[in-house]
Amino acid sequence: MIDVEDLIALVRNYNPRCNAELIRQAYAYGMKMHEGQFRKSGEPYFTHPVAVAAILTEQHLDDATIITALLHDTIEDTKSTYSEVARLFGNEVAELVDGVTKLTNLQLSSTHTQQAENFRKLFMAMSKDLRVILVKLADRLHNMRTIKSMKPEKQAQKARETMEIFAPLAGRMGMQWMREELEDLSFKVLNPEARNSIMRRFLLLQRESGDVVHKITADIRLELDKVQIEASVYGRAKKPYSIWRKMQEKDLAFSRLSDIYGFRVICGSVADCYRILGVIHQRWRAVPGRFKDYISQPKTNGYRSIHTTVSGRDGKRVEVQIRTREMHEVAEAGVAAHWSYREGVRAKNPFAVDPAKWIATLTERFDEGDHDEFLENVKLEMYSDQVFCFTPKGDVVQLPRGATPLDFAYAIHTRIGNSTVSAKIDGIRVPLWTRLKNGQSVEIITAEGQRPQASWVDIVTTGRAKAAIRRSLREEDRGRFVRLGQELARAAFEHVGKKATEKALRTAAKMLGVPDEAELLARLGSAELTARKVVETLYPELTLSVTDEVEPARPVLGLPDDQSVRRAPCCQPLPGERIVGITYRGQGVVVHAIDCPALEEFEEQPNRWVDLHWHAGRHKAVNTVSLELTISNDAGVLGRICTLIGEQKANISDLRFTERKPDFYRLIVDVDLRDVEHLHMVMTALEAETDVAQVSRHRDKTRRP
Repeated sequence: MIDVEDLIALVRNYNPRCNAELIRQAYAYGMKMHEGQFRKSGEPYFTHPVAVAAILTEQHLDDATIITALLHDTIEDTKSTYSEVARLFGNEVAELVDGVTKLTNLQLSSTHTQQAENFRKLFMAMSKDLRVILVKLADRLHNMRTIKSMKPEKQAQKARETMEIFAPLAGRMGMQWMREELEDLSFKVLNPEARNSIMRRFLLLQRESGDVVHKITADIRLELDKVQIEASVYGRAKKPYSIWRKMQEKDLAFSRLSDIYGFRVICGSVADCYRILGVIHQRWRAVPGRFKDYISQPKTNGYRSIHTTVSGRDGKRVEVQIRTREMHEVAEAGVAAHWSYREGVRAKNPFAVDPAKWIATLTERFDEGDHDEFLENVKLEMYSDQVFCFTPKGDVVQLPRGATPLDFAYAIHTRIGNSTVSAKIDGIRVPLWTRLKNGQSVEIITAEGQRPQASWVDIVTTGRAKAAIRRSLREEDRGRFVRLGQELARAAFEHVGKKATEKALRTAAKMLGVPDEAELLARLGSAELTARKVVETLYPELTLSVTDEVEPARPVLGLPDDQSVRRAPCCQPLPGERIVGITYRGQGVVVHAIDCPALEEFEEQPNRWVDLHWHAGRHKAVNTVSLELTISNDAGVLGRICTLIGEQKANISDLRFTERKPDFYRLIVDVDLRDVEHLHMVMTALEAETDVAQVSRHRDKTRRP
């Protein structure tokens, strides 16, 4: 644990005039309040608040924020009170500690109504003082760094919450380094196999091509020296999660992914930024469509930089970011730059965004709609990258990347969006589904009597537009939708031998988080919900039983009838997972999961790859999957686990112990399953069992077809 004098030294590095005595008092008070409390790892609990404070010193934050970090769990977890903290450390610190306490109590990963309400509270707390969320983000970062000591199910819950809420929020606040680390730590918990696969491929790539980062950095420095521009050049490989996300979005194998390296050039002036851009584009070929100028059009969180992607050494694509030193400080700290100190005075960085204005831009479009619409707005706003377009009068409208003229119309006013008939971009009439680009001028043409069409929901990108269109569609023709929904529900319920009674529909509405049965029917009629989803919610097993069964001998589509096919033993793919076939001479086609490491050896043999898909329908439980379990060494535990698996209608085909210890056993259980949903049901049931310490899918790379 960092002692108090070391912590004060970290603060003095950027703020020599800090109130060292007050920090000492807060350190001593926090240690006393948390005395006797321990973390899951066995460490004294106070190591956590100190680590959070240390993370915040990296952002050069003010004394009040550092002291809040030291005390952030005192009101929540000790006998300390708001009034005592206010008396000892002042009202500013007490308000911040109270704000962090309230955020800690919000169950942000809960669902529907409660989650929407908690998001509102989150943004209210942020609007009072943004430093509250800075402390909370540092708190979450340290918890994710030390998550190994928690139970597996708790790790998964925290990782999902971090991936869905805290990581994008850090990105929206301009703290990209924190977003990347939070995403990667979550990825490590949620999909360790995929992350390890990417790390292994990285090492292989480095062995084959050497230190690419060092070579390209030297190339850029050489070009800048030729024209006598002073600048610092830094390069790095992108984080595993960032690479994984690109692979998923572009549906590419690792070997076909090009821009996995990123470089930064940091210089002294804006003029130098554009000169450096010219030098790089003269030396290397620019990749079309990958240039972004955030200096002339900054992001709403204050971020400024030039981004370009070029074909560098050996044809490898690399992303280059060019910015001044002041821009770099904001890029690292984001909105937090507003409170940062340098040499004892508040930093007056001209590019740092005023937090009050920033929070206003984040929340200005959140109408008082229903809960689902509010959540959709929040999440779209948090994840979005921005484009800036102009009205005919020259006003700037900010929209998420991928937005259309319809989004533009709804951003101006719901009434204009509802009555839109066509649009012009830079004076030329375009379809309403056209994707907007930075700097375009957009003119919306409206007509009296025009109403939104159902197809518009798929055209728009913003939560505001989607919510307005759905609301208008429901209000305009609700009666027709209800009648249609009744007919759809009747047919779907009869298909499983049930009746769509008011009580059944009311129960389904409650389970799906819909206000009442009338609203459920309206959403059925407007195709926002499927009748199958409603029936599955009430009668999951009945729904499965009536689905057409798939012949086990022909589980996949894409092969001639006489072609033999079998599942690869190395990755054991299941129906529902993305797959690919590999032809083997004399063995037919072997089906592999798309992320199977064994596919690497076939990357240079494209003629052996076969595009395959699973047959739609109900597969029989004949697909063996190996599960690795760590269980307590107690009487009856193994029997309960076997019973649990049986209750999920899964058969155990083999069981072998890999490790026997006095307090635990490690074993591999082979289970026969239908599909990936069946696997999820089995693993969820096992994870909920108290005596199961860990459960994961076991894939044996040594087992080859």
